[in-house]
Amino acid sequence: MPETAFAAYPRQILRDEAGKPVRELLWGDFVSVLGVAGDKLKVRSRGSDGFLTPAQVQDSRLLEVNFVDIGQGDGTFLVMPDDRKMVIDAGEADNMFRFLSWRFNLRASPDREVKIDDVVISHPDMDHYKGFTPIFGSEQFAFGTVYHNGIVEQIGANTTLGTKTGKFLTSVVPDRTALRQITTDPARTGSKLYPNLLKKLDESGRSGDIRMISASDGFLPGYEADKEVSIRVLGPVLSPSGGQPAYKWFEDPGKTKNGHSVVLRLTIGSVSILLGGDLNIPAERHLLEHYTGLGIEASNEETLVQAARQTFQVDIAKACHHGSADFSTSYLRAVNALATVISSGDAESHAHPRPDALGAFGKYSRGVRPLIFSTELARSSKDKIKHPQALRDEIQKLQERIDVADGAEKAALQEKFTKLLATIERSVSVYGMITLRTDGTKVLMAQRLEERRVGPSSVADFDTYQLEPDHNGVLQYTSKHEE
Repeated sequence: MPETAFAAYPRQILRDEAGKPVRELLWGDFVSVLGVAGDKLKVRSRGSDGFLTPAQVQDSRLLEVNFVDIGQGDGTFLVMPDDRKMVIDAGEADNMFRFLSWRFNLRASPDREVKIDDVVISHPDMDHYKGFTPIFGSEQFAFGTVYHNGIVEQIGANTTLGTKTGKFLTSVVPDRTALRQITTDPARTGSKLYPNLLKKLDESGRSGDIRMISASDGFLPGYEADKEVSIRVLGPVLSPSGGQPAYKWFEDPGKTKNGHSVVLRLTIGSVSILLGGDLNIPAERHLLEHYTGLGIEASNEETLVQAARQTFQVDIAKACHHGSADFSTSYLRAVNALATVISSGDAESHAHPRPDALGAFGKYSRGVRPLIFSTELARSSKDKIKHPQALRDEIQKLQERIDVADGAEKAALQEKFTKLLATIERSVSVYGMITLRTDGTKVLMAQRLEERRVGPSSVADFDTYQLEPDHNGVLQYTSKHEE
């Protein structure tokens, strides 16, 4: 009897001995097998014990992509079928840190160390990188390679991004050696957050490497075309300038660092996913021209789009720049996604996702009922702490009591303290998350319901959407309400 398994497609109901529903499990949820009771398995999953039949579990692990609700910004946590872990961006606040702490139960296991095999910082905007501060600063995390787009903010050059020569940003930072030339020079880093964040990570000794990734690499190392999960690097695209690698300058520093975001195309089986950072109109046009060899202005729109789909068309896409209005319709048509995920937050001054962006995502997606998910819109009303000051006061008082207690009383107080901290860790980041599970043939996408739905024979904690291949093998979403 295996000790571990995973919930079978598309969702399963964990039941107690009497057959009463206990909890809903999503396809791919981890299941610990505790024993056998007749024709059922006694299991533990999502923190609850109960029973499943052998047909309700599977041996194989899925690709899991979690678009974490990190507020304004981006933050994606991936688990590969072979259990490798990847974080792509981490927002600006500590939501990703709290999510990972909750996911790996680090508060209750202070000596545990979690290996994040790959980290990608798509570009140096605070709402993508600042959330790495507590993650990189915690000794409970170790890292394989940390990838960035090669743009490092600094002092003393003719732009905040380094040196601009003509129409190009020429101060590209390709590797750890070049990075250290900046981070070890206080005159070049000053108090700038990004280079100092990378410096602290470098000095911690907990990362295997820190290096640039670009389209010139072809694939993210370890995820080449022949692997179960391949990850092609579509951007940023380097442009030679004076024989040196450089980036095309897009109007101003903001558009340049956003426009040269790391763009990744994940493929598993026949399912594809596009993660595009904060691309903008000039960047999207730059990528379309690069991959099609066609000029934007001179080309027929339909010819350009059809050529670009050979590279950019996917099944699921993360919306660029949180649903900003700064998008190219040609690019959206090229992506031609079946489902779009928007990462956005309430506390921001841009009104993301923009109404015209939402309309365009629907108009230029494929299928009769294209899907649009948003971490902001999915967020449950109970995800926020209603009385944060009261919680802070309670935590402080508990800490004071723990300091003077001993024996059983101290253990009981410590347990209560841990539960309160878990409340903080689950706030926002867990409840607004959009999760995607796929085996390379089918896809399940889910978001948590605001209120649990309980019936006489079932229970639902999630709103789920199933994407399945049609008779031609093309992935489709079919609504139960469709005519």
